[in-house]
Amino acid sequence: MPRAKLILQSEFPYNISARCINREWFNIPMDEVWDIFCEVLDETIKKHNLVVHSFILMNNHFHLIASTPDANVDVCMHYFMFWTSRRLTKKGNRINQTYAGRHYKTILQQPSYYLNAYKYNYRNPVSAGICKLVEEYKYSTFQHVLSKVPLKFKLIADTTFDSDPTGTLAWLNTEPDAKKLEAVRWGLKHQYFKSKKCRSSRKLIMGEGEIF
Repeated sequence: MPRAKLILQSEFPYNISARCINREWFNIPMDEVWDIFCEVLDETIKKHNLVVHSFILMNNHFHLIASTPDANVDVCMHYFMFWTSRRLTKKGNRINQTYAGRHYKTILQQPSYYLNAYKYNYRNPVSAGICKLVEEYKYSTFQHVLSKVPLKFKLIADTTFDSDPTGTLAWLNTEPDAKKLEAVRWGLKHQYFKSKKCRSSRKLIMGEGEIF
């Protein structure tokens, strides 16, 4: 099947994710995996002007929201995935490649789409049953946003959290409706974020501008 045409743009942020091959876990300690990802993110930021809004590292995949002022998401992600894969392979003596093919990216063309991706990503460890609260997960930029834990790469100011820390934290820790969660997950599988329709009524599960 041919790939969809790559959309290079600088106006809106992307939601980006990639998973390990065969859904395998990283085969070195997560502290070491986190350090490798942070180091390569820092290099990508400096070499290719990537702007990072948030980053969450899971046991076998990652979630990244980033902007590309130079409209070069292809260059940024090629560098990022090549060098994380190479260093993980060397560190863990892997035979297979690290990633299961290419990364997936969605353009978040409205503020509400950005916020839904923001919550979906930061809640990923909670949804996976790793922790009960978003602030408990170690391998996430939210640790830095919440308590200013040092990062090895530059993170853009989190205006969502900074505008209302208490309200944002409560919102992130509020479990979303299952149908709306699935609608967001579905929306993040497209080149541009799309609102999913109910099969029976054909109405949008989440209205334009709605935040779950």
